[in-house]
Amino acid sequence: MDVQPQVVVPVEEVLAPGIGRRQEPSVEQARALVEAPLRAVGGHALAHQQPGMAARESVDGVSLWHPAIVADEAKPRLTCKHGRMSRRDLRETIAARPVILDGGLATLLEQHGHDLSSDLWSARLLVDDPGAIEAAHREFFLAGAEVATTASYQVSFEGFGAAGADRAEVERLLRRSVELAAAARDAVSPGGWVAASVGPYGAVLADGSEYRGDYDLDVAGLRAFHRPRLDVLASTVGHGADVLAIETVPCLAEVEAVLAELDGTGVPAWLSLSAADGRTRAGEPLEEAFAMAADVAEVVAVGINCTTPADAGRAVPLAGVRGPAVVYPNSGQAWDAEARAWTGRSAFEPTDVSAWVEAGARLVGGCCRVGPADISSLRATLAP
Repeated sequence: MDVQPQVVVPVEEVLAPGIGRRQEPSVEQARALVEAPLRAVGGHALAHQQPGMAARESVDGVSLWHPAIVADEAKPRLTCKHGRMSRRDLRETIAARPVILDGGLATLLEQHGHDLSSDLWSARLLVDDPGAIEAAHREFFLAGAEVATTASYQVSFEGFGAAGADRAEVERLLRRSVELAAAARDAVSPGGWVAASVGPYGAVLADGSEYRGDYDLDVAGLRAFHRPRLDVLASTVGHGADVLAIETVPCLAEVEAVLAELDGTGVPAWLSLSAADGRTRAGEPLEEAFAMAADVAEVVAVGINCTTPADAGRAVPLAGVRGPAVVYPNSGQAWDAEARAWTGRSAFEPTDVSAWVEAGARLVGGCCRVGPADISSLRATLAP
């Protein structure tokens, strides 16, 4: 469905001279104030509410009812939030077309010669070489990715705490991961998005349990683990990040935990599981996980990641029946957690994306061992 490109003008910019007033202007007064500058640039005011626009805003304590303001010229749609301009809402975009994700950030960094063998994995570079992370994000954007997934997957208070970092330092690193991805996006692909990665509990254990789901925590314990990191990353949405990527979740207990923490926050997120043979890594039905997410309004898509391309093909139809699906498999090579190395040959075929999209995928990309060249081929496959 074609959507008319729109530019929204912040009402507070137009009404600034009247901020000191304590009376509430009528709709007609607000409309008259905002319509004049719009007409000067060939725009118009709409009488009806537009998606993403609040009907009522407060300016210095004054509540203002106002119509949506839309410029007529053909420019990318922007939305106004707290006086700052942000890109088009990701949920709206995937309702209209597939969006291309990036590939495996950590494995790209490894290919560039960085040693990621510690328990902190790619997160170590947030301290030691943040420029390398930003450069890798840029590389994926240049290859055609529209979304950068941050290097926060392995960042946790527990993991960095064991390495001597205090709470303030971990919060700073979580925010830095978003800042680096946003800087790369703004420099290379300003219309793109940033997904703040929320890795599973197993990632912190660094023992491969995100591919088994055999956790030693129950739902309450998992909620307590995820809560502080989710709070920090959620605060970056609208301030660098655009969505949370809750990813590589291996079991229903962790699905329940993260959904409980997400529910009611108003923060958009996708939920992606680690799966095999149509089931979670813990052996539970994927359909049950996707059904659990259906009642949480914040979830923009459900699906799988860091599984084989073959398993991706099995899982996407299960996710797609409930709405937009997200799919970003790894190369199909096996991960040896003890040796911390990948074995076997790549089975990632960008041409598979056509079948994924047909089955309902709207966020498509790659995970470990899927590089910029693969993303470039994937984009070419999706090109009209």
